[in-house]
Amino acid sequence: MTSPQTPQFATPAPRGLCTDCGVSRMADPSACGKACQFIKPDYPTAETTIHGRTAQSEGDERFFGVTQAMYRAALTPAREGAQWTGLTTRFAERLLETGAVDAVLTMVPDETDKWRPRPAIITDAADMKHARGMRMGYAPLLALLEPARAAGHRKIAVIGIPCQIYALRAMEADLGFDRIYVIGTPCSDNTTTENFHSFLERLTDAPETVTYLEFRADYHVELRFTDGRQQLIPFLKLPLSDLPNDFFPTTCRTCVDYTNRLADITVGYMAGEGDQWLIVRNDRGAEMLASLGDEVTLNAPGTRGKRAGSVKGFVENTRLAAGGLPLRRMPDWLRGIMGWLMPKIGPRGLEFARARLEMKASETILHLRREEPAKIKNMVPEHVWNLAAPYDLHPEAGEKTD
Repeated sequence: MTSPQTPQFATPAPRGLCTDCGVSRMADPSACGKACQFIKPDYPTAETTIHGRTAQSEGDERFFGVTQAMYRAALTPAREGAQWTGLTTRFAERLLETGAVDAVLTMVPDETDKWRPRPAIITDAADMKHARGMRMGYAPLLALLEPARAAGHRKIAVIGIPCQIYALRAMEADLGFDRIYVIGTPCSDNTTTENFHSFLERLTDAPETVTYLEFRADYHVELRFTDGRQQLIPFLKLPLSDLPNDFFPTTCRTCVDYTNRLADITVGYMAGEGDQWLIVRNDRGAEMLASLGDEVTLNAPGTRGKRAGSVKGFVENTRLAAGGLPLRRMPDWLRGIMGWLMPKIGPRGLEFARARLEMKASETILHLRREEPAKIKNMVPEHVWNLAAPYDLHPEAGEKTD
């Protein structure tokens, strides 16, 4: 067993909208002009190249992207230290065990801060255990591509979030690898590790003892502590309105790909209803899932509730926030009632995931109109406009290319 390797990186070139995916730290930082999701993304072309077709404009593909199969899934037994059951890291571990790849490019915890992501090249399947669990912050994953290639690795797997995977796919044909497996996770609004620590401090008097945090599909945040305690906090009781305006950067408030549409397989939680949510997008994704055999339990994802009211309320609040006006805050006496009620009547399963996608699309348009209006016509793809249309968000003059 070896330790995950983290090469030294160049200082990033300064950018505007940037999540430091790592491209600006590579030998040719000008590749950002071709690769960046925040400049002029072209999802139809990328989907055709990667999946063999574009996403359908009707049905669930208009929300989630090209889908060969979709499951509610759980790894059995769940892996110790995993955020859910450990499927994401198990896929990569299995690729190393079978020799399908020579190396995995992923994140491990920083040696000085367990919540800070550190990019690492893993070549021993036993070391994938270091990559389990959640971290919060920015880390230049794609800067690992050049040292991985220099080390002689020809077949690699990459575990990444959507803005990283879009850039990877844009450069893939020119990278010189024989094969790249892409395991994607849906994004959750990112922030700096420092901001994340301040968020933890708002949730508990003992933030240094928190070992686990997850936004669950039952409208609760789950905290676990070093002494074995568990705490569930209803979403409506989170101190989100107390966070500074720049807690979530513009990049994360204007994401156009919440579900990692260009991955071979997406592993998330939104439609999992307590398990994990798998979207197999192409044959390579199906190959990874098949390699686990009966280690993974698969069921059809469920759906219930109605999302329209929740999304409309979110859009209205976001209009206020994007316009610089104070957010409407729910009275404290009502928060407890709604926190109890939402898990019972709110959208669940696929309907919860659809709601999040419509919320994200609406948020993208509203915040870009305020903060980066010149970028809308190039940065917002058709699938985002389609998701926002039911909430009276349509392209205005100059917001779409001819």
